[in-house]
Amino acid sequence: MHELSIMDSALNLALEQARQAGAQRVHALRLRVGAVSGVVADSLRFAFDALAEGTLAEGAQLVIENVPARFWCPKCRNEFEPADFRPRCPACGQTSNELRAGRELELASLEID
Repeated sequence: MHELSIMDSALNLALEQARQAGAQRVHALRLRVGAVSGVVADSLRFAFDALAEGTLAEGAQLVIENVPARFWCPKCRNEFEPADFRPRCPACGQTSNELRAGRELELASLEID
């Protein structure tokens, strides 16, 4: 489960940022997770609950923003979300190899006090 190491890194980053800001508590962490990042949101939640115990983030809310896959069609200059696993442009039918969004895996924001 690589989500454990991913969450460990994200939580450590969040805690470091909270400490630098002089925070006493982390209320929420927001992560952006792309549809094709290979990360399972439920596994991130499980890892967060286990790793946050005993830290400034214990009891904090983990908010996961799912980022859909979006592709670019060079033929008709259209950005689109594929309807299935085949990135076929809905306007012209051409298959695209240019993924514009969906790989994200980032700590987007923190709520602290």
